[in-house]
Amino acid sequence: MRKTILITGSTDGIGLETAKLLRAHGHTVLLHGRSLKKLEAARTELGAIGGDGDIGAYLADFSRLQEVGKLADDVSAQQSKLDVLINNAGILRTPNEVTDDGLDTRFVVNLLAPYILTRKLLPLMDATSRVVNLSSAAQAPVDLHALAGRRRLSVMEAYSQSKLALTMWSRHLANRLGASGPVVIAVNPGSLLASKMVKEGFGVAGSDLGIGAGILVNAALSGEFAEASGRYYDNDSGQFADPHPDGLDEQKSDDLIRTIEALLANRT
Repeated sequence: MRKTILITGSTDGIGLETAKLLRAHGHTVLLHGRSLKKLEAARTELGAIGGDGDIGAYLADFSRLQEVGKLADDVSAQQSKLDVLINNAGILRTPNEVTDDGLDTRFVVNLLAPYILTRKLLPLMDATSRVVNLSSAAQAPVDLHALAGRRRLSVMEAYSQSKLALTMWSRHLANRLGASGPVVIAVNPGSLLASKMVKEGFGVAGSDLGIGAGILVNAALSGEFAEASGRYYDNDSGQFADPHPDGLDEQKSDDLIRTIEALLANRT
């Protein structure tokens, strides 16, 4: 059955490789990027693969939360149902480490943007849908003051904290939605894969992107993940696993969600 799948950050790296695989299987793929040139190039590349599914393209800079909201509105206006949302867009190093409204760009792009996007797209999804959130093996306890923009962190501190926060929210959302909502899964696609982020952030070539793309396709479509809502999959070990201990702490998760909601109250 053909599915409609939105992949954020899909103009290069794991996102683009995942889009290619899904397109080759005949699914309707909705691309997202922040560069019109790269978005058009990705759409052309997918078109050359063939297949019956449509190819959509959406432009938005995830460091600007208003653009995230507009993206959700555009998708909602053009699609009657969304079968899978893959929140892949993420950032490690950036020349602009703080957004215009004073928040760390890693927290904004890696956590707040998917939070807003998913919330606004939930009406398009049902119990058969899935939300796949790109986590990481790099996870660290979340400093809520840093999340709120009141304390500055190093590059890796902010990245690792944003990824644990995303994982915590995934579990929280799965528990809140229960059986009536989409399956929500956090996935570490694999450490040090050959993405632009890894090359720029660590100065290494990285491993085959297909490792990450393959597990994202499985998370989006396979039966293995159909009953896994709220769980964390670690592709480094090739199995479901526990995240950082804070990811299973209900009180810390509740505190995180309250902080996120307070941040977004005047920004969206």
